[in-house]
Amino acid sequence: MTKTGTLYGVGLGPGDPDLMTVKAHRLICSAKVVAYPAPDDGESFARSIAAHIIPDDAREIPIIVPMRVERYPAKDVYDRAAEEIGAALSAGEDVVTLCEGDPFFYGSFMYLYERLSGSFPCEIVPGVTSLTACAARLGRPLTARNDVLTVIPGPLADAEIAARIEAAGAVAIMKVGRHLERLKRLISGLGLLGHAGYVERATLASEKAMPLAEVNDASAPYFSMILIYKGDEAWMLPPQSSS
Repeated sequence: MTKTGTLYGVGLGPGDPDLMTVKAHRLICSAKVVAYPAPDDGESFARSIAAHIIPDDAREIPIIVPMRVERYPAKDVYDRAAEEIGAALSAGEDVVTLCEGDPFFYGSFMYLYERLSGSFPCEIVPGVTSLTACAARLGRPLTARNDVLTVIPGPLADAEIAARIEAAGAVAIMKVGRHLERLKRLISGLGLLGHAGYVERATLASEKAMPLAEVNDASAPYFSMILIYKGDEAWMLPPQSSS
């Protein structure tokens, strides 16, 4: 009987290849089959982080996920990907699935995990999350002492976001994107604009990190985040190192 392969969900970190863990690096370097999410138009961000260490002879399985506002049949995308990856696992091949950030922190890998973990061995390799990367790039504490940290998806309705911000000691708002202007207006209305920082494309060459009050754009890229720490009297962005 052929031994089945293992499915690895490998966190790559927020973008800087140097922030990959040693274990992630080792698994990718020795991979025979590599899977990763990819848009239907353009380069896979996950693959770009690890491109320099993916073996030339590795079989690649791109999971094509349309990146657009209107709804798309996500279930069908992951059903097809699980079928192809499952066939490789059944043949005894390990599959290393690349994931931006951490596989289980808003990671698409969880959809493969729920489809395949009941039939094949699975291992999750945690990665540095965008949450901690953004706090590091702003040079501000994410949270401290007994403060409650709340993570909020930007597309939620204003009333729900406001209620969650008011109940929290520290806040991270993810999936900012086209909601940037609305979120900035909401945070200002709560009297917290001076406590808020903004980061886009953390750890990449195109990174921006600044007080939210200084952001004048109407929208943000997909990889962007707003952090609010109520413990600060005012937002003071410290000088960033050149490293």
